[in-house]
Formats: sequence, C-alpha cells, structure tokens
Amino acid sequence: MYITENDKVAIRKIIEKQINAFQRDDAVEAFAIASEAIQEQFGTPDNFMTMVKESYPAVYRPRSVMFRGFTTIDYYPAQIVVLMDERGELVQAVYIMKQQKDYSWRIHGCFLVSIDEKIV
Repeated sequence: MYITENDKVAIRKIIEKQINAFQRDDAVEAFAIASEAIQEQFGTPDNFMTMVKESYPAVYRPRSVMFRGFTTIDYYPAQIVVLMDERGELVQAVYIMKQQKDYSWRIHGCFLVSIDEKIV
C-alpha cells in the first residue's frame, strides 16, 4: 500500500495522540484512536487500558519515543517506533495502521519486538 508524506505525518500524529492519552490515563481517547476491530475485541475503554497497562508498559509509559521508518504488515502500513521503557530498556513498537472511509487513520494493532530484530 502506498502512503503519501501527508499520510505519514497524520499517522505519526495519531500515534503521538494515543501515547499522550495513555500518559494522562485517558482511556476514552486512547480507545477512540483504535480501529473498529480493536474496539470490538476489547469492548470498553477500560478493558483496553487494562490490557495496555499489563501487556505494553513501554507503550503505556514510555520515557522516550523515537519515530523510525515505515514497513508493510499484511498489506497495512506500519510505523516503527522505538520506545524506552521506565527501566531505560529500548524496544521497537510496530503500529499497524488502517485508513478509514473518511481517509483518516486509526491504530489497527501494535506489537513489540526486540531492538535488535529486523522488521520486514
């Protein structure tokens, strides 16, 4: 899937918005940025926030965030972000993005990989 420079900027803003929502414990805003499939999977903002706190601490409370390049995962664009967790350890977060009918972007998934792992 081809994405424009404007899309890349919009995707970065969405990811930043969700990370900022996590830092404020704003479950409603963080959940609203997730794709419909993710919303259906977790049902409520609180369920979603609980999952992020327990399974993605580096996403929930990063000490540092660095945006890297893009790749494609199952035909979806994916933004690679390096996060530093509270202990100072680095991890790569791969944010899979889904474009909506109105051409806006939502986060369709996120997975963490070792900083040394090459992503597609």
